[in-house]
Amino acid sequence: MKRSVTSLLLTLLLVLPAMGQEPDSTAKAPQVVEEPAAAPAEGKVFTGGTIGVSFGSYFRLSVQPLIGYNFTPKFSGGVKLGYEYINDNRYDPSVTWHNYGGSLFGRFRFIPQAYLHAEFAYVNYGAKTANLETERIWVPFLYLGAGYYKPLSPKTALFIEVLFDVLQDDNSPYDEWQPMISFGVVAGF
Repeated sequence: MKRSVTSLLLTLLLVLPAMGQEPDSTAKAPQVVEEPAAAPAEGKVFTGGTIGVSFGSYFRLSVQPLIGYNFTPKFSGGVKLGYEYINDNRYDPSVTWHNYGGSLFGRFRFIPQAYLHAEFAYVNYGAKTANLETERIWVPFLYLGAGYYKPLSPKTALFIEVLFDVLQDDNSPYDEWQPMISFGVVAGF
């Protein structure tokens, strides 16, 4: 009963304002506008990446180039490749690692300068076992966070992002809920 009364009230609210109005004889028929052919991907593709360096007894040099695509003005996505050289002098003998992997990411701009970021990464790490032997392991990550985008020119910008790994895989080399802070540059074509 309540549903039919609500439906009746809604119908009356929509119909009553239109009752008693004369048709507008000056109204024009809607015009059909043809949309131009889809524009080429100009300005849609962007590249960039990050470089990371740590000094001390744990030396680390990392490079992460990226390529992406602006699907809409608010949503973009892409891929990253990563390489990391590590020389760890905290052990005797010292250990050198060559870590590598890749990831897929998506970004949603909620305002022109800020975005939400989601990224699935799969990275192959060198690891030391309990017997002081070395082995390689693949570690998955699911990073969620946000970033800030600062244009430098019409086609170049700086970015900073803070991401957290929500998978927390047991083989991750990072502390639990350690934020990943990245700086980088992107350039559009």
